[in-house]
Amino acid sequence: MAQQLRLMAVHAHPDDESSKGAATLARYVDEGVEVLVVSCTGGERGDILNPRLQGNADIERDMAEVRRKEMAAAAEALGVQHRWLGFVDSGLPEGDPLPPLPDGCFALEPLETASAPLVKLVRQFRPHVMTTYDENGGYPHPDHIMCHKVSMEAFEAAGDPTRYPGPDEPWQPQKLYYDRGFSTKKMLTFHEALLARGLESPFADWMKRREEWAEKMGPEPEITTQVNVGAWFERRDKALLAHATQIDPDGWFFSIPLEMQRELWPTEDYQLARSHVQTTLPEDDLFAGIREEES
Repeated sequence: MAQQLRLMAVHAHPDDESSKGAATLARYVDEGVEVLVVSCTGGERGDILNPRLQGNADIERDMAEVRRKEMAAAAEALGVQHRWLGFVDSGLPEGDPLPPLPDGCFALEPLETASAPLVKLVRQFRPHVMTTYDENGGYPHPDHIMCHKVSMEAFEAAGDPTRYPGPDEPWQPQKLYYDRGFSTKKMLTFHEALLARGLESPFADWMKRREEWAEKMGPEPEITTQVNVGAWFERRDKALLAHATQIDPDGWFFSIPLEMQRELWPTEDYQLARSHVQTTLPEDDLFAGIREEES
């Protein structure tokens, strides 16, 4: 049964799949589910965030190729399949006022142009479940917001033979989830636990930024689904570290001991945004309701 199930995780950049829901992907792979990660862009405009690699001229000269190799290593660590949509990273505009986005970038593509290759991929891979970001992108990055738009368009359109006509048979995914891996409650739980144990917490600045984003993003979203993945945290971290230009091995991702993570928050969290099957909330399985229909 599990071997017939398919999960597609749609992300904006290489490394997003490893920082958002990676342990979930690894768990389902081990359970026999076919898992496909889709990267909308190549991450070409990403900065080198690992202090150990900053100033490396070889990396700076060909960031696109470096990130392709990193993504391949992360996919191998998780055991997932991977596809590129082929769009160009928009970069994260900074300043006041914000500068315009670069011509030809993903966030400026017309919706139908950006969605067409994902619709095609949905029809070919035929996922039962898709995961992506909410309308705010999880955080206000233009590529994350565009990733949400194309994911929703593909979810709604792939099953309609009159939309995006082509040679592939229509396919309607059954459920779509928003990633909720960085909830304020989760970060606050870790923050307080670290301080209580006399350890330094990296989350004070994070929560301050979250408060600033909240002005634009509104109230804390609902978590409907928590998948227990504590046993797969090592695989998640291996995939994260594969993105060497983007992940500081001494950074906050690795500041919480794995034992503490498993004790305090052993799940990865999601919000059910669309469903064509009956399910009961809260859930502990992205395929809840689908397994019952398939059996």
